Amino acid sequence: MSTNIAIDGPAGAGKSTVARAVAKELSYIYVDTGAMYRAMAVHLLHKGTDLENAAAVAQSCQDAEITIAYENGEQQVFLGEENVTLQLRTEEVGKAASKSSPNPAVRQKLFHLQRELAAKYDVVMDGRDIGTTILPEADVKIYLTASVSTRALRRYKELLEKGEHCELAQIEKDIEERDFRDKNREISPLRQAKDAVLVDSSEMTAAEVIRRILEICKEKDGR
Repeated sequence: MSTNIAIDGPAGAGKSTVARAVAKELSYIYVDTGAMYRAMAVHLLHKGTDLENAAAVAQSCQDAEITIAYENGEQQVFLGEENVTLQLRTEEVGKAASKSSPNPAVRQKLFHLQRELAAKYDVVMDGRDIGTTILPEADVKIYLTASVSTRALRRYKELLEKGEHCELAQIEKDIEERDFRDKNREISPLRQAKDAVLVDSSEMTAAEVIRRILEICKEKDGR
């Protein structure tokens, strides 16, 4: 019987970093659903799909081949034969993923793969609706969040380190708009599952968040 840990929360809350570390600590498989949706966005952008056209998105996503592999212990995401890992965290792809991910056809394309992985293996999965839709029976559910200003500053510093020009005010505005879209989308909106534990990382370091989630996992496991 596999054990599943679901980590949900808004963009920029640090879900991927934390989920990856927790999975490594527990020797679980880390399934980055956000990366899968971003890979789908890369696919749609490559095809020049009109993201405002739901029918066009539904048609274009059908031939997407998205796989996850590990190389030297690091997760790599492939679109067909192309390794698109480095493309996934750009602002363009992030915005495209936010627009395309609510599409039922996109979600259906990825839904079964995610659940199959969770049924076969012990996994830590992060995203927007893992505990509410993808893995409603997950053994541990976490809702990881942080203030808009905190998330914007983190993203701002991340982009500066990469040498990219950016404006903090614009990043904060983009995050607010993305939060609104994610919380108000018709299908599987972003929300905290009733049985999820809230973890606000606004005043916490990544190490402190990881330690807190591991503590929650031990408490749930009765150890």
